[in-house]
Amino acid sequence: MVKKLPEKAWVVTVDMGYGHQRAAYPLKAIAAGQIITANNYRGIPEKDKKIWQESRVFYEFISRFKMVPLIGNKVFEIYDRIQAIPKFYPRRDLSKGNAQLKEIYVLFKTMDWGKHLIEKLAAQPLPLVTTFFITAMMAEYYNYPGEIYCVLCDADISRSWVPPQPKNSRIIYLASNKRVEERLKLYGVDSKNIYLTGFPLPEENVGEKLAYLRHDLGRRLIQLDPQKVYLSKYKASIASMLGQDNFKSRPVRPLTITFAVGGAGAQRDLGVEILRSLRKDIAAGRVRLNLVAGANQEVNKFFARATRSCRFVKKCRKNVKIIFAENKMQYFKQFNKVLRETDILWTKPSELSFYCALGLPIIIAPPIGSQEIFNQKWLTSIGAGMDQDDPQYVNEWLWDWISSGWLAEAAMHGFVEAPKYGLYNAQKIIFHKYKEARKVQTILQY
Repeated sequence: MVKKLPEKAWVVTVDMGYGHQRAAYPLKAIAAGQIITANNYRGIPEKDKKIWQESRVFYEFISRFKMVPLIGNKVFEIYDRIQAIPKFYPRRDLSKGNAQLKEIYVLFKTMDWGKHLIEKLAAQPLPLVTTFFITAMMAEYYNYPGEIYCVLCDADISRSWVPPQPKNSRIIYLASNKRVEERLKLYGVDSKNIYLTGFPLPEENVGEKLAYLRHDLGRRLIQLDPQKVYLSKYKASIASMLGQDNFKSRPVRPLTITFAVGGAGAQRDLGVEILRSLRKDIAAGRVRLNLVAGANQEVNKFFARATRSCRFVKKCRKNVKIIFAENKMQYFKQFNKVLRETDILWTKPSELSFYCALGLPIIIAPPIGSQEIFNQKWLTSIGAGMDQDDPQYVNEWLWDWISSGWLAEAAMHGFVEAPKYGLYNAQKIIFHKYKEARKVQTILQY
């Protein structure tokens, strides 16, 4: 387990989807009090709340609207162009600001957006750590007296994550991977303000010296490769990395799949399609399925109706679990516990892409938006994720993937290639213990 440090920081996030809060959740050990949600904290001025609310409602609406036949994709494409990530090559100066940044700074200037929050935190100028670019920019704009750290939540980022005049900025970026580090330089961020830490994974899934991670992966691999097609080739190497006691030779549970939708619930129908296709395997006890509704009551009810209407419902119900909590922090805690007994994570390539580092092979659902396309590329480039095949036939192709050992191989690729020490490194950087930070995989993928 990561040792709790005596130092404290303001940990600030936003309630907009799951990504920014999921990245903040592991940092709770260093938070001064509770993690602060910038668009919904106690005492937030109504004008600030309204600005945040309008942007959140629009984001969730457009995410769901993408699923509307015929016109959904077209409307989403127009929205996505605003926040699109430019091609990386040829390398060039991308430091010029964009229209989205201009709108943000107009709101700072004319509406004092975020000023109340920053002044409140400035009364006790601890390091300010945020998982959202706008809150980092608020802190800088309103002259927050302490250091400002911004945690990156994707495998690549748009220009909007960096202020209009990056060379003059004092925001310190904690990069999730090498590509993000290099992208920040193209955007004009001074290299002294960039640290390659990796994404902060929850300590309850990693453990001290990767103890939990190694334990769980050692039990997961035989689930993914019961015929030992992959494992027989690399048994000695795997056992040396995970520890012989962790490496199991027999399955300990039914194959367990966790399907997670995003905060807007846009892909909930896919979860039901998986349930229906696998219902015979579920009823026979060969498969367990976790349907993750998160903190979305509407999706929770949708999944509940689907499980009730499924054939073999009594047998299925024992092996189908809906993951739901009343608030997001409770959900993250519950979700992280479920992951310890999960064999396959099926999700769109959101911030959960980085969870492949836990040795979880990821079946990649269709991406929503430019950032998720880049996350998808990163996952496939390191061999930790595979694009889903036709979900209505998952009952066929899934077993082909299992019998080939592909998913066990993907699990090991994620464990070896993806950064695992993001939380540990972030703490060390924030509190100036640079020499203790762990080196992150520096291969520039894709």
